[in-house]
Amino acid sequence: MTTVKKKKSEHLFHIPVMGTSFTIDTPLRVARFGISSVVSLCDDELCENMREFYSKKFNLIFEPIKKGSEDCRAKRITQYLNLLDDCVNKQIEEMKSQSFNEDNDLVAYFELLPESSNLKGLYKTMVKTDDNTEKEILQDTLRNSIVPGDIDVNIMTKLDRDTYGKDGQKNDQIFSDALSALRGFAQAKGSSSMVFSAGFNRRLFAYLESFSGFYPDKNGYIKKKIVLKVSDYRSSLIQGKFLAKKGIWVSEYRIESGLNCGGHAFATDGFLLGPILEEFKVNKSDLVSSLLVTCNNALKTSDKECFSVVPEVDITVQGGIGTSNENQFLIDYYNLKRTGWATPFLLVSEVTLVDYSTRQLLLNAKQDDLYLSKISPLGVPFNAVKGTASEHQKFTRFENGRPGSPCPKGYLVSNTEFSKKPVCTASVFYQKRKIESLKSQELTKGALDNAIQAVVNKVCLCEDLAAGALISNDIENKRSLKPAVCPGPNLAYFSSLSSLKDMVGHIYGRVNLLNDTYRPNLFVSELKMYVKYFKNEINKVTLAPSNLEIKYLQSFKRNINNGIVYYNELVPKLALETAKYRHKMLEELQDVSSEINDIVSKYSTIFPSVQPALAT
Repeated sequence: MTTVKKKKSEHLFHIPVMGTSFTIDTPLRVARFGISSVVSLCDDELCENMREFYSKKFNLIFEPIKKGSEDCRAKRITQYLNLLDDCVNKQIEEMKSQSFNEDNDLVAYFELLPESSNLKGLYKTMVKTDDNTEKEILQDTLRNSIVPGDIDVNIMTKLDRDTYGKDGQKNDQIFSDALSALRGFAQAKGSSSMVFSAGFNRRLFAYLESFSGFYPDKNGYIKKKIVLKVSDYRSSLIQGKFLAKKGIWVSEYRIESGLNCGGHAFATDGFLLGPILEEFKVNKSDLVSSLLVTCNNALKTSDKECFSVVPEVDITVQGGIGTSNENQFLIDYYNLKRTGWATPFLLVSEVTLVDYSTRQLLLNAKQDDLYLSKISPLGVPFNAVKGTASEHQKFTRFENGRPGSPCPKGYLVSNTEFSKKPVCTASVFYQKRKIESLKSQELTKGALDNAIQAVVNKVCLCEDLAAGALISNDIENKRSLKPAVCPGPNLAYFSSLSSLKDMVGHIYGRVNLLNDTYRPNLFVSELKMYVKYFKNEINKVTLAPSNLEIKYLQSFKRNINNGIVYYNELVPKLALETAKYRHKMLEELQDVSSEINDIVSKYSTIFPSVQPALAT
């Protein structure tokens, strides 16, 4: 079989979703340049705010979709995505009419492309030629070759709150948050990808069957593609098989570092990014061929169009990439389609929607200011930065005797300790009751203080991650707006506000935007994060570890050590790096290995000197 191919942008990177608001309008900022980005569908209220804002800005008709109206969440999302699609298409048409003799978006489109791009080569030829006839022919060819970046969207599968009617009765499951968001995307007119993150959601994945856009047409074209954001090969295979059995094809596996990323950090059991990429590289062909058979059988059984040629499957990676050499090595060595660059773009006002004060905070953030926090109400580690307005607000509320947030949106509800319906652990409702419960227990003052601190540490991410967008655009809101932000640790190495041109230039090696802070290779950086995480996991269970916990920690240690062995063998293959760089990386790997040995030597009950073989 041959492979289905479609005309795509020649950029070698995409901009992943960041928070709920930081990339909410990024397609309007970068899609006309052929750069793909991802919009969060978590917050339909924010989507409605942004639709109204841009409707006024572009003199478009705006008819509000009121909260509580029939299927309002899905309809808000559909209408916002349609607005983005219409506006980007208009930008493209206007850009095509521009002259190549001016400093404008048309010229920028080709200037931004990587040097390896065929279009970039054609553009350079056009600029150099003195033959007017040839120049006109080349300019027409270039204009007709312009492809917008994709307006992709993201659903965090864990955020799937059930909703209730005015009578207090639970609504049909198709009106849950995640299913409504999916429906909103499916009913939008554009062609793009749905990025599923945070794991497997059976009812959400099953709901894909309700929409024809997720299935191939007679030419193998899929209007609404599926992308799985994953942190290991095994979960990719499980999710891919589940979807293939329903005739749904996964067009991209988007591998993300478990810890070296922004926002929620879903750590693996010590599996490191390099070995994970290697596993995908080795097994991609088998993965595609086996899933294609399963998928076509399902399509045939349901009387749908089957794939007559092999549909494309892209493997991409994101999380902690910081230099053009790393970017190019990942693409070349692991046969990747492209990479994802997120956190550095928080310092690019042309690309992300961040309020002025928060961007200044990010600009001045050092390594010690960036940390893996416990502020998320979901109980999942969350990469954050110290000193946000959100952080100040939560402690001020506690000190004033009113801990917690009013919880105006409620997307992150999950706790039923004090109620039948799930509530958010950052809410006033929960924190007030939890603190009263703790005070009723016979705890020492130190233990009580620590327990209360853990309660009030939670932040209203629904409200605070969206606050910056409202502030930046002067969108009226009667609630207290105190922004939060969720950069990855990689931010420590970028300390200047940048233009889109310079950041793209940095990715492609035309300029260098790194500050003077020493920055290890991205694989070593992630490895060190996992060792720190490993220490914390040990400290959780050292008093009386169960057999299951012991097996988990031993497996974690073994996976890290296997990763170190892999990296030692990989270092000589880093041909783009200097000998000094490679030597330093080997030294760091040795230091980490010694650190792990020192750690495990202190816990002989968990890590005996001769470990028994673990059952597979």
